[in-house]
Amino acid sequence: MSSRTVSRKAPPVRKVAAAQNKARRVKSAKAKTGSALDAAMAWLPFNEQQLHRIFMFAIFGAALALVWTVAVVAGVPQIATQQIANVAAQGGFVLNDVKLNGVKHLNELKVYELVLSQRHQPMPQVDVDQIRTQLMQLSWVEDARVSRQLPDTLVIDVVERKAHAVLKKADRLVLIDATGHELQVISAERAKGKLVVSGPGAGQQVVALASLLEAAPALKPQVAEAEWVGNRRWNLKFRTGQILALPEGDRLAAGALVSFARLDGVNRLLGGKALAFDMRAPDRIYFRVPEHSTDAPAAGATAAASLAVKPAETAESKSDKADTKPEADDKSDKEAAPKSASAKTAKTATAKTPSTRKPEHD
Repeated sequence: MSSRTVSRKAPPVRKVAAAQNKARRVKSAKAKTGSALDAAMAWLPFNEQQLHRIFMFAIFGAALALVWTVAVVAGVPQIATQQIANVAAQGGFVLNDVKLNGVKHLNELKVYELVLSQRHQPMPQVDVDQIRTQLMQLSWVEDARVSRQLPDTLVIDVVERKAHAVLKKADRLVLIDATGHELQVISAERAKGKLVVSGPGAGQQVVALASLLEAAPALKPQVAEAEWVGNRRWNLKFRTGQILALPEGDRLAAGALVSFARLDGVNRLLGGKALAFDMRAPDRIYFRVPEHSTDAPAAGATAAASLAVKPAETAESKSDKADTKPEADDKSDKEAAPKSASAKTAKTATAKTPSTRKPEHD
């Protein structure tokens, strides 16, 4: 058997050189890409293995979101919820009872009317958020919590507002809380013994009135009514029937009330013969006394004159004196009151002719 030699022709040099050049370019590109990725990975707060896990969770989450979107479009969650409600209803988990806590003044029937529309509903389908929203619209409710108590009870806990005063309107009396929120219409009999607030816009000034009365705690229990005059100042009526006209401005009104409390503590103004007191002038207090007194009118005039003095000045009243003027609507007061600028002349004029001025109601 003869042997045969097969000779193969070697590849051309150009092909070999081109192949080698291509391999070098691929290797260089891989090196550059790897170095860029390595540099980016170096800035990340996790390693390559953790990065792979993050990518896997992201892909898994996107898949779940896609499945959920398809299920919602197809109505699967609603079907599942309805099936759960049906199973609960068959097991006796149906709203049949309401337990109400914290109610003293609120009309309970209004609460039961709100829940009545959802009675006999499966407990999973009872809309507690809707019930709470409706409860918050009731006048007495300050806060409310609604919860399910399985198997068949709805528990409602109510925090009621506290009655603070009575707002006197043209045709009715309305009970209000400390913020001026109207609670309910009441009779005159129920309003007895409560602070009565009147005047246009008085309901929005209840918080300011409470702050004013706190300036003189000794007088606070003796105030029966407060009239908001001209949308700028207060007239206070005490339980003795006497009226105190306060100046405009929170600071001036509080200072005047403190000065009146000091004078009352020394001279017993409340319960005396004076019918009204006017402290709208920054440095004086004026009295209104009866024109005809059956017992010793001269003595009554002298007593009134002895109290028509300047209240004790404070640092604030001195600084306010330069830019504080009597109210523009006090023309009748200026005519009836002494026109002298000094306290001595004011006392003399009052002693000769007792002031019969009545504090204006603006």
